[in-house]
Amino acid sequence: MPKPNFEDIKTGEEFNQWYWLKEELVEICKRSGLPIHGRKFDLRDRIMFALDNDGKIKPEPKKRKVKSKFNWSKSKLTKDTRITDNVSFGPNFRNFMANHIGGKFRCHGDFMDWVKSNEGKTLKDAIQQWNILEMRKDNPDFKLDIAENNMYSQYIRDFLDDNPNYAFKDVKKYWLLKKELPMKNGFVKYEKSDITLGEE
Repeated sequence: MPKPNFEDIKTGEEFNQWYWLKEELVEICKRSGLPIHGRKFDLRDRIMFALDNDGKIKPEPKKRKVKSKFNWSKSKLTKDTRITDNVSFGPNFRNFMANHIGGKFRCHGDFMDWVKSNEGKTLKDAIQQWNILEMRKDNPDFKLDIAENNMYSQYIRDFLDDNPNYAFKDVKKYWLLKKELPMKNGFVKYEKSDITLGEE
């Protein structure tokens, strides 16, 4: 059963069975007169709401009020700079961290989550925390968490963990086949039976 054209889908539940690229979601929103800003899941939920409510636009949640006016992109950062509720991980922040940690610095999701949840602590604390998180790599079983919306990376990892003799280029073939099938909530997840995909 191939993925239907959007024009043939009548309900949000039906739409939610399928995997959609963000570019597809943006294009659907444009054609449907819906806002195109936001994350992939925001676009998906907006389209589902419109399908179930005669094309109406889903009300936007109220944005959290930011109290700090600290300019993270232009201010000189020091180890004593305190993390604020408007912290930004742009070039100024990343360059500061790289200058104190070295070229190995990467602004990965676990670190950014820690920074955003530790308002009031200093960048000295952030440097220490990055090094603590980095030490996890000494554990041979450690793997960085993959964001929930990064289904592709999670699928590839799970497939290779279960089938270590396969090469990455071979696994990609199974991903392309799997994402064209209907799924619960549109989530593409690896299953042992995927090894039979594409067989006659």
